Amino acid sequence: MNNLSPQLVIAIILCYFGVLLFISWITSRKSDSQSFYLGNKKSPWFLVAFGMIGASLSGITFISIPGWVGSADKQFGYMQMVLGYMVGYVVIAYVLMPLYYRMNLTSIYTYLKQRFGNYSHKVGAIFFLLSRLSGSAIRLLLVANVLQTFLFDALNVSFEVTVVISILLIWVYTFKGGIKTIVWTDTLQTLFMLLSLGLTIWFLANNLDILQTKSTILAVKESQYSQIFFFDNWKGGNHFVKMFLGGIFIAIGMTGLDQDMMQKNLSCKNIKSAQINMMTFSGFILVINLVFLTLGALLFMYANQEGIGIPIDAVTGKPSTDLLFPEIALRSTMAAGVGILFLIGLIAAAYSSADSALTALTTCVCLDFIGNERKEVSNRQRMIVHIAMSIVLFFTVLLFKKTLNLSAIMQLITLAAFTYGPLIGLFFFGILTKRQINDPWVIVVCIIAPVLTYFIDSQSAHWFNGFSFGATTIIINALLTLLGLYIISNKPSKIDAAV
Repeated sequence: MNNLSPQLVIAIILCYFGVLLFISWITSRKSDSQSFYLGNKKSPWFLVAFGMIGASLSGITFISIPGWVGSADKQFGYMQMVLGYMVGYVVIAYVLMPLYYRMNLTSIYTYLKQRFGNYSHKVGAIFFLLSRLSGSAIRLLLVANVLQTFLFDALNVSFEVTVVISILLIWVYTFKGGIKTIVWTDTLQTLFMLLSLGLTIWFLANNLDILQTKSTILAVKESQYSQIFFFDNWKGGNHFVKMFLGGIFIAIGMTGLDQDMMQKNLSCKNIKSAQINMMTFSGFILVINLVFLTLGALLFMYANQEGIGIPIDAVTGKPSTDLLFPEIALRSTMAAGVGILFLIGLIAAAYSSADSALTALTTCVCLDFIGNERKEVSNRQRMIVHIAMSIVLFFTVLLFKKTLNLSAIMQLITLAAFTYGPLIGLFFFGILTKRQINDPWVIVVCIIAPVLTYFIDSQSAHWFNGFSFGATTIIINALLTLLGLYIISNKPSKIDAAV
């Protein structure tokens, strides 16, 4: 076992957050509402693009994506979905973002109000709150579980206290500066995460004696974990077409229709800078996901060499590949430096996602539910909402700990299919048609569509002889929403059509 003491771990965490608090203090001076929501539209595109990597990837990518590699039917198959992301990012950059900039939006869900009415606006905002709250809770749950298992249990600190500390640290450095602070802290945290990733791969390759005989890329390619494309079983959820198409829609939903991710883009000075940011970000995401999967292959190769089994999850009592990376980094014979790198990378990945999520949740509540065209939200109200969303996030993490038992990345993709599907349907019905909907009925449509999607998805194997929709479940949800909106819609009047 490496020699990371609890005292050393705590010292690392305190030093790390000390740096974030210093950045927060520098960036939040003379901050106002426009600083909190949009960074005064002065964020450099290259900082936004780089910082978005950490916000997009999170602790789930840091732990769960490498764990994905160990399954024979998955391996590097996640790259099929990442290739779909690339198409989704093009749609975001050249369809959605020009719309947001042209309408000068702060909350992107204001578009639904102008296009359809108040009910659509509120429903869109509610689905974002559900989506981002559940996603953030899964991300924090994964990190809190790791810290609890490998650190705080030894100090007799309860899981609830671990979660409170995690959320409190985020709240302290975001409550005042908001997006203006996060653009800078996320950049630093992404840098820490990538340095940790690169150095960890080097340590693993060195321990496997790969560096002395061949390149790391060649060693991974020759391993049993390197298959990228899966075409053999069209019924399975890992088939290329399903993963690729699902990736397109997941990217559109989780990035293009997500206030958290778009809030950073809207802080750029103009649409051209924002589009350059998005396409640069997409290139980063492609390469970095490939590197994380390479890390996963090396972890399983090392585990096989050293006879390390898949750790048992204390909650479910089942083996969890999500815990293999922390097991090797913190409990194996690897050098203590690997454990330090793991902790820094994990914390950086986790909090670069959670901090912006908390800010986006606050922005959504303030602008979509409290404020309006005639009523501006005060700084005091905003801070109260920030505290309230922190409390809600805390209880959501505790709820998920008792109810979820899939790997973190599968939990995230599954929930995204049900929460972002109605958002995709709403936005693209507005963009692709000129029809007007019966606004109050949108609530019914956006409830029925996910329920029907769940029923179809849960019965697909029985109905279609083992067929799984996999990542394309989000497409079913979006299409059902589009169909429901068409049913409750009318042709536009001549005046509306002319406009």
